[in-house]
Amino acid sequence: LLPSLPTLTVLVPLLSLAGLFYSASVDEAFPHGCTSTNSLCFYSLLLPVTIPVYVFFHLWTWMGIKLFRHN
Repeated sequence: LLPSLPTLTVLVPLLSLAGLFYSASVDEAFPHGCTSTNSLCFYSLLLPVTIPVYVFFHLWTWMGIKLFRHN
């Protein structure tokens, strides 16, 4: 069973963020200056992960609302 769309909209960005933190703590080739949330490098890695996920699920939610209204 798949979770509902609002649940996925919240869950997927959180899982991608958790994956970024996991790779920062486990991978030895990960840039070590990027693990602190105070560094600019951290956000330069976070934004490419977060923005496409947010846009995809925002559009998916919008499309679901459009289909719901017209059916």
